[in-house]
Amino acid sequence: MGEIGRVCVVGGGPAGLSLARTFLRHGIPFDVYERHSDVGGLWDQSNPGSPVYDSAHFISSKTQSHYHDFPMPEDYPDYPSNKQIHGYMQLFADAYGLRDHIRFNTSVEKTELQADGSWQVKLSTGETKRYGSLVCANGTNWHPVMPDYPGSFTGEMRHAVTFRSMDEFRGKRVLVIGAGNSGCDIACDAAKGADAAFISLRRGYHFLPKHLFGIPADVFAHEGPHLPMWLTQRIFGVILRILNGDLTRLGLQKPDHRLFETHPILNTQLLHYLGHGDIKAKPDVERFEGKTVHFKDGTSEEIDLVLCATGYTWKVPYVDPSVFTWKSGKPDLYMNLFSREHPTLYALGFMETNGGAYKLFDEMADMIARTIMVRAKAGGAAAKLDKVIATDRPDLTGGIRFVGSARHATYVEIDAYRKHMGKLRKLFGWPGLDDGCFDALRKAAPAREAA
Repeated sequence: MGEIGRVCVVGGGPAGLSLARTFLRHGIPFDVYERHSDVGGLWDQSNPGSPVYDSAHFISSKTQSHYHDFPMPEDYPDYPSNKQIHGYMQLFADAYGLRDHIRFNTSVEKTELQADGSWQVKLSTGETKRYGSLVCANGTNWHPVMPDYPGSFTGEMRHAVTFRSMDEFRGKRVLVIGAGNSGCDIACDAAKGADAAFISLRRGYHFLPKHLFGIPADVFAHEGPHLPMWLTQRIFGVILRILNGDLTRLGLQKPDHRLFETHPILNTQLLHYLGHGDIKAKPDVERFEGKTVHFKDGTSEEIDLVLCATGYTWKVPYVDPSVFTWKSGKPDLYMNLFSREHPTLYALGFMETNGGAYKLFDEMADMIARTIMVRAKAGGAAAKLDKVIATDRPDLTGGIRFVGSARHATYVEIDAYRKHMGKLRKLFGWPGLDDGCFDALRKAAPAREAA
């Protein structure tokens, strides 16, 4: 094998930690740069720009969400809190000695692709370093998107990235715009803390409970029979009709799409507050007029605070935008991992899916590692791999017709994704991740206890 060039990994969050452990396992030289003082990425509330609020929890269960060979502590609840997730990140980093490979309080300011495929990397310290490959693992929830409505609002209006606690709602009439999982969580905080609470939804949604028959919903789905998607949609549709009934009775709109065709909303707590009148559902905003918010159904409300849970735009600020091919505001990457044009450019975490991320990150990180090693060796296998990356455009929807929003432009169904990964592994003779494959990297004992 030829020499493997040193790899620059940007970000010490969940994806960056997975890459660090994987590169250690494969003997790939690397450096991780983290602009903050600790691991965890957005799950560290002290990290400037983190969107995590006090009541935030995982929407996937601890059983389906942990790293390979590193389950979450047994005393964690089914759906851990944000502090517990950050504690888990710290435990993971300490268990494998990952901090030794991370430069904290150091950001990557600029990267330049060189003619030979290497990367010149400028750091916030003023240093400039050269790397054989670049992996972007900086995450996607750092650059908030604000909606644009006619009129002028004279109350307080801000993005949900600024929200931390329901105490911010005391004595106020609050409108939350957006019904993603964060928007629903924050609306529930408003229902408990505000003088009056409203949530504005552009469309109707299917609301999934976090538990089905006493089992976390993702565990129920994972361990049950793997049925065709059309049949799964019908079965779960019946279950939800039995559990939730007709949600239009709560002021919600009827969904204009079938179940699973949008990112799942796991929040029946909102239905509880709607049913008790603690929060009222409203359609999309039509316009602002002073502190009056007019809605598209002709109703209006006096509002003190508008909180926009309207998502984030994906950016890689340290890479020239022309290096990526962008599609609906997102980089067009093969398997959400590989640049089709630049063999030394990779990404991890630039995806949305309907399953737990961290085990999947490990599988994806392994794919990156093996690709780097094949390319270092060159020859026929490398040429074959490059051709696949450049030309293969698999259907990763799992038979789901996702709604035509920008958010879902690169959305993947986790089982379909894993199935195609399996095909690639078989094509190139790469083994999967066996139980215990990371055990040799474990340190004697973790340095801290999880929160």
